Amino acid sequence: QVQVVESGGGLVQPGGSLRLSCAASGSIFSIYRMAWYRQAPGKERDLVAAITNSGSTNYVNSVKGRFTISRDNAENSVILQMNSLKPEDTAVYYCNVGTLVQSTWREYWGQGTQVTVSS
Repeated sequence: QVQVVESGGGLVQPGGSLRLSCAASGSIFSIYRMAWYRQAPGKERDLVAAITNSGSTNYVNSVKGRFTISRDNAENSVILQMNSLKPEDTAVYYCNVGTLVQSTWREYWGQGTQVTVSS
């Protein structure tokens, strides 16, 4: 089995910062990509940031310059540093783990952590 666990969410004022952490464990042999998605009420779950095993990163335009994703490959963990938070960043943030083994792509999800940006 594969377990993906997020932490670090909470309530923060606009302009504040939060640091989300995610750790993967279990039957994971090779992680190709780790990513953060978010889902606000009534909306689809969208990609926020991703990082590959080689260190390449990708961000949704709305968070560029404010969020930073980093990864510790040895520990199968990923960090999302969120600065200059805005109310529109409010959502449940989900950690996603993607593996590519012998041409088979599989994804695993965490349970989500709530981020609320409000005065």
